[in-house]
Amino acid sequence: MPRLLRLEPVLAHTGQTRSPFYACIAAGTMTRPVKLGARAAAWPSDEVEAIVQARIAGAKDADLRKLVDKLHAQRKGGLQ
Repeated sequence: MPRLLRLEPVLAHTGQTRSPFYACIAAGTMTRPVKLGARAAAWPSDEVEAIVQARIAGAKDADLRKLVDKLHAQRKGGLQ
């Protein structure tokens, strides 16, 4: 079952630091966070894991952008 992960666990899981991580979000190679409140955000653990696995498999940035688009679309599909 997916969990919501705050920034520090996501950084630890991806092996990135804050600035490069946010650069990946801006580049579309990492999903945008889910807003939890005015000053709180988190990432679904299954999305983080899917992106990490794609990177391990050698996915290029274009492939990661397609995956991120798919993951964002799945979020919207879950609101039915």
